[in-house]
Amino acid sequence: MDAVLLSGGVDSSVALMRYLDQHGASGLRAYYLKIWLEDELASLGACPWEEDLAYVRAVVDRVGVPLEVVPLQREYFDRVVAYTIEELRAGRTPSPDLFCNQRIKFGAFLDYVDQAERVITGHYARIERGARVRLAMAPDPIKDQTYFLSELSPRQLARAEFPVGAMRKREVRDLAARLSLPNRARPDSQGICFLGKIRYPEFVRHYLGTRAGTIRDSETGHALGTHQGVWFYTIGQRQGLGLGNGPWYVVDKAIDDNTVWVSHARSVRRFSRSRFSVGELNWLAGPPQSDRLKLKLRHGPDLIDCRIVAAGERCTVTIDRADRGVAAGQFAVFYDPPYCLGAGKILEHAA
Repeated sequence: MDAVLLSGGVDSSVALMRYLDQHGASGLRAYYLKIWLEDELASLGACPWEEDLAYVRAVVDRVGVPLEVVPLQREYFDRVVAYTIEELRAGRTPSPDLFCNQRIKFGAFLDYVDQAERVITGHYARIERGARVRLAMAPDPIKDQTYFLSELSPRQLARAEFPVGAMRKREVRDLAARLSLPNRARPDSQGICFLGKIRYPEFVRHYLGTRAGTIRDSETGHALGTHQGVWFYTIGQRQGLGLGNGPWYVVDKAIDDNTVWVSHARSVRRFSRSRFSVGELNWLAGPPQSDRLKLKLRHGPDLIDCRIVAAGERCTVTIDRADRGVAAGQFAVFYDPPYCLGAGKILEHAA
């Protein structure tokens, strides 16, 4: 048996159609993961799972694949949301989408369908199978999702299949149109995977509340304004500060006295970092053979040349192009193009 995860979006639906074209429907089951926290967050706005599920049903009814709805709200809260809240409370920058894949789609769900040989999803990434299973980048650099898959274990990766991984987004949309899929014109979902239509600041406020503090100029120490809690900000942030005569960028946060430190654009460059430590390393196919790699500090097409020096379970990373958004808690994802090698969590202390 194989299992296909459907979200209601066009990518997973086209992944299903491509799988059916190559393998047929025998032994295939479709699943929708119900992870929206509508009970927890009902006061903040609508969660779109009912609309998502309607699109999923329309697709599977058309092709005759059986569908099962799997409720994983508790697992999602315990394994992803709780982590996000704790990282924010500690002043770090969480990466919940990485753990949505590792702990839910290829974690709790993989346990649920343990008899399934493969889990098919609509991710933009490629898998090469040989002596070792390797994760390769999609040809569409904007849509490539290897950053979000970098925390998978080799076992999880071996059981994954990405039928649209070698396609570009426009090709997926074109195929959906040719197949007249009911969600062919549905917009892509945006934001963190569990929030739906809920705004991220509202989610943070719901769990961590507000705590009035001061925004200070890192050059002079002068107070420039106020904020409602350091957990609403991340290093490198420009938007949402409410300061005049900008642009201003967040360069530091102090949890103990609830201070957000900012720097003006004319001097922010000196806060850029080119060296940092990474721990909790996860290598998808074993440690790299070279110390010269490329990395992503966030999802997107930007690859930065770097050098790593291993030291036990950690490594020191030196990047060729300093970045002002290096934040403790976020993940550095390493590449030897076209392969994604794995990831590590950026540590709080300087390298």
